Amino acid sequence: MQTRRFLLAGGAALFSGSFVGGAVARPRHGAAPSAAPEAPAATVPETPATTPVGPVDTMARWACILDYGSGAAVLEKNADERMPPSSLTKMMTAYVTFGMLRAGRLKLDQMLPVSERAWRMQGSKMFVPLGQSVAVQDLIQGMVIQSGNDACIVLSEGISGSQEQFVALMNDTAAKLGLTNSHFMNATGWPAENHYMSARDVAYLALRLIHDFPEYYHFFSEKEFVFNKIHQENRNSLVVKGLADGLKTGHTDAGGFGLCASSERDGRRVVMAINGLPSDGARGREGERLMGWAFANFETAQIINKGEIVEQAPVWMGASQTVPLVAAQEFKMLLPHGWKNSTHVAIDYDSPLIAPVSEGQVVGQLSVVLPGGRKASISLVAGQAVPALGLLGRAARRLHL
Repeated sequence: MQTRRFLLAGGAALFSGSFVGGAVARPRHGAAPSAAPEAPAATVPETPATTPVGPVDTMARWACILDYGSGAAVLEKNADERMPPSSLTKMMTAYVTFGMLRAGRLKLDQMLPVSERAWRMQGSKMFVPLGQSVAVQDLIQGMVIQSGNDACIVLSEGISGSQEQFVALMNDTAAKLGLTNSHFMNATGWPAENHYMSARDVAYLALRLIHDFPEYYHFFSEKEFVFNKIHQENRNSLVVKGLADGLKTGHTDAGGFGLCASSERDGRRVVMAINGLPSDGARGREGERLMGWAFANFETAQIINKGEIVEQAPVWMGASQTVPLVAAQEFKMLLPHGWKNSTHVAIDYDSPLIAPVSEGQVVGQLSVVLPGGRKASISLVAGQAVPALGLLGRAARRLHL
C-alpha cells in the first residue's frame, strides 16, 4: 500500500458526517445517557463546556452547539444528559405537525375545535376560545411564538384525537430521528415524570426542522402575531433582536431557562441548545454570547471538490500507463480559526493498479489526519477506464521495459 502525505493549507480540529442523499447525518452521541435531574437547575456545575479549541465557561447546565453544514458539535456540556426540556418540547410537536401538513393530512386553513381540556390548560397560553374553532396556522403561530400550551392541546387533539395518541406519534418520530435521549409524556413540555430530552437531541431536532421543513421554518422567525385582538411577541429574545431566525424558548423550575436558537451568517448556519440558566435575562445574554463565539472561532473549509483529480496513479499492463484518481464526493471540514499547518492529508492506494480498471471503481482513499490522530476520509475513484493490454501489447510493453 503506497502512502503519500502532504500538508493541508489550514488546520482542523474535528470532523463529523454531512448531508447524504437529502437526509441529515445523525451526530454521534458521546457520554452514556443518565437519568433526568430532579433538583432545580439553579445550581449550575462549574465544569466548563468542551470545545475543539479548549474549555469554554458557560452558565448553562446543559449545552450543545452544532454546525449545520457538517453536523459537527463545536461545544458540548452535559450534552447527552437527560434534562427537563420544558417548552423546547414544542419543537417536536411542531415537527409532527409539519409532517402532517406535508402529507396533506392537515391544512393551514383547516379549523380545529377547542376542547375544554385545551381551554383550561395552564401555563403560557395563546387564549384559544372555548367551544370555537381555530385555524391551524394560528395554532402554529400561537405554539412557536407565544409558546401556547393551549395551542398544543388543540393541535394534538385535532391530529390524533387525543393528546395521549399524539404523544405516541412524538415518541415514534423521536425514535426514527435517532433521538436516543428523548421521551415525551405530553405535547407541551409541562413537567411530568419520564419526560425528557438531551441538549444534543434538542439541537439535532432543530437541525432537522430546518432541513426537513424549510417551507414551514419561517414560523419560528416571526417576531410577533395577533390572535383574537391580543398582541403577542416572540419569547426568543435572539429572534426579536434579529440575531437568530428561530427556534424556541422554555422554562420550568426543574429545568431552568432554556433556549434553542439558529442563525446563518456568511453562508454558515449554527444551531444552539442551552438549558438550565438561572433567569430569562441570563438565557438571552448567554445565548447571544455563545452564538457569537461559535461563528467567531470556526470556519468551513473546502478540502476538495467532487470529481477533482488528486493523483495520476500508475497502471500495470493497461492501455494507459496512468489513471487519474478523483474524489468520489465533495469533502468539507469544520476548521477552528488559527489552527494552521496542523492537519495532514494522505492519499492511499495500491501501486501500481492492475489493469483492467473501470471508470468509477474505488481504488483508494483520501484521508485527513486530524490533531490527536483522528482521521476522516473519502473514497478515490478511477476517473476513466483503463482496459488491459492484449497479448501483443503485453509482450511489447515487457520488451520496452
